[in-house]
Amino acid sequence: MDRDGLTVVPEAAGAPARPHGAFRALRSTPFRWYFAGQIASASGTFVQQTAVAWLVLQLTGSAASLGLVLAVGGIPSLLFGPFGGGLADRFDLRRLLIVTQATFGLLAAVLWLLAANGDATVPVVLVITVVGALVGVVDSPARQAFVGALVPPDDLASAVSLNGVVMNSARVVGPAVAGVLIAAVGTTPCFAVNAVSYLAVLAALAVVRPLSGVVSRSRGGGLRDALHYACGREQLWLPLTMMAIVGLLAFNFGVVLPVLAKETFHGSGGTYGAMSTVLSVGSVLGSLGVGLVRHPRRRYLMAAALVFGLALAATAAAPTLAVAFVTLFATGAAGFTFVTLASTTLQLHSSPAYRGRILALWVFVYLGTTPIGSAVTGWVLDAGGPRAGLLVGAVACFVAAVLAARVRTPANPDALLTDLPAR
Repeated sequence: MDRDGLTVVPEAAGAPARPHGAFRALRSTPFRWYFAGQIASASGTFVQQTAVAWLVLQLTGSAASLGLVLAVGGIPSLLFGPFGGGLADRFDLRRLLIVTQATFGLLAAVLWLLAANGDATVPVVLVITVVGALVGVVDSPARQAFVGALVPPDDLASAVSLNGVVMNSARVVGPAVAGVLIAAVGTTPCFAVNAVSYLAVLAALAVVRPLSGVVSRSRGGGLRDALHYACGREQLWLPLTMMAIVGLLAFNFGVVLPVLAKETFHGSGGTYGAMSTVLSVGSVLGSLGVGLVRHPRRRYLMAAALVFGLALAATAAAPTLAVAFVTLFATGAAGFTFVTLASTTLQLHSSPAYRGRILALWVFVYLGTTPIGSAVTGWVLDAGGPRAGLLVGAVACFVAAVLAARVRTPANPDALLTDLPAR
């Protein structure tokens, strides 16, 4: 056992050394197919999200209506997020994802047809948003668990990081493509782009097969069983608790950045867009950097949370917009390094029979708490301004780092399933 309390599992004698590059997961043919499909699908998703926001504003001229759509979209994750992993643990992941991804594509096609006929009203958008969010409760943990079934354990950090790169890159590419389409032909073609993009991921799912011996299905137990399983393993409850603290108070950039751009730096919508882009570029590099790590460890989580807090504090103290761009880049890199490390740790430490439910808990603490975190952050902004909001997030990161410093991760009885080997 090393000094981090993690079991040392020596490599088999005479086994060839595996490459440690950030892209090593692409050696797996199933992962390559799935990765290619995700590139198209994720970009289409953010094209539609951008277009939906613009459509609601066109229809109502009200920021409050747009806020209502966004808030309603977060309710299913808040109410049902922890339960979504139960299906992922009971059903074949590939078939489950074919159903969820096809449903997403169908919803996008319905919105496309309604918009083309002039029938895309705000109630229609709300219904499609809620149905999509309900599907996402199951889809999100299933997608993350499926990644672990496509690569060997040594390549999981690379696979998770590349998956994060896809999502974070799509946050930049999708809105940019949507902006061009909206300016040229309006919002309706954006929904068509998203509907068609799901054909790529469905084609990939039709041909990929998980690596043999990687996936096992749960025979019983639900959320309570998964909570008991996680609470008995420091390697699981530590990253979940850290993410709950950090996600609640530090990952509210959608609330903080517009106010920071407008009130602190007296900028415009373009300023906000530039700040979001810099943050996203940093997040891409942060996610990609985790791929260089063969096995994430507790001290890496602690360091990432600490650096994330320092970057948030530096952004809060930035005297000029130019300095803020630099600190936001560091913030994005550190924040998504932390997210990717935590997600990889959970996948590596959880038995396949529990992985879907553990990842559902992860999605809940990361995304499901967004409505609560946004409300708390909004109150902080009203009381103290955007710099205070960033400092509150920094303090949350420091608390998470201290927690990681004080907790040890001892070996568990099921060491072969849940304990990371030393690098």
